[in-house]
Amino acid sequence: MAAASSMLTAASLSFSAPPVSRLRAAPPTAASFAARRRAAAASPKATAAAEAAPKKKRATGITQPKPVSPALQAIVGAPEIPRTEALKRLWAYIKQHNLQDPADKKVVVCDEKLKALFAGRERVGFLEIAKLLNPHFVK
Repeated sequence: MAAASSMLTAASLSFSAPPVSRLRAAPPTAASFAARRRAAAASPKATAAAEAAPKKKRATGITQPKPVSPALQAIVGAPEIPRTEALKRLWAYIKQHNLQDPADKKVVVCDEKLKALFAGRERVGFLEIAKLLNPHFVK
């Protein structure tokens, strides 16, 4: 009998509507939104926030420009470049000159410029490229 008294009944689970005082009278109109927007734009706090543009974070780590070797400079076209941008430009060069192996797109077939860059290797895997670029960033 104790188990039966602890069971929930359908009457105890019935849904009751919220009190009328919690319901909103009418949804806000577009005119009230526009009025609030104009008031916020006219406040001095809003103009000060608009003038203080978000500051750019200073480049650090792989996003910091570093001087590069002449071999890498011949491909990327800049004497100082971040490591991330160098990889982007190197892949653009590889795709522009169609240097990926048609049978295995993960392998790059080196031309003369890339052979100078990758220590004379004929073929380089795409995972090795970042490692082989390391000595070309002058510290």
